[in-house]
Amino acid sequence: MLVYLRMFLKAVFILLCIALTVTILAQEGKTQGLGSIGGTTSNSETFWSKNKGRTIEGKLEKATTVMVVLFFVLAIVISLYYNN
Repeated sequence: MLVYLRMFLKAVFILLCIALTVTILAQEGKTQGLGSIGGTTSNSETFWSKNKGRTIEGKLEKATTVMVVLFFVLAIVISLYYNN
């Protein structure tokens, strides 16, 4: 029974790592270049920033956040499971 649990945890962890890598690579870059140093680009009042959660980019960010949390929780569970 324990062997199957170990295999399941490893499989889920590997799939999560692959999915996390794909979602991170699918996102656009956040750099705005040297124009953002002067503060000329105010992104807080635009339509884009208000509705960002409804776009594909916003959904990718939310999925990345959820998967990162699951990654750390699963890594801790695996670590505790293998140390006992």
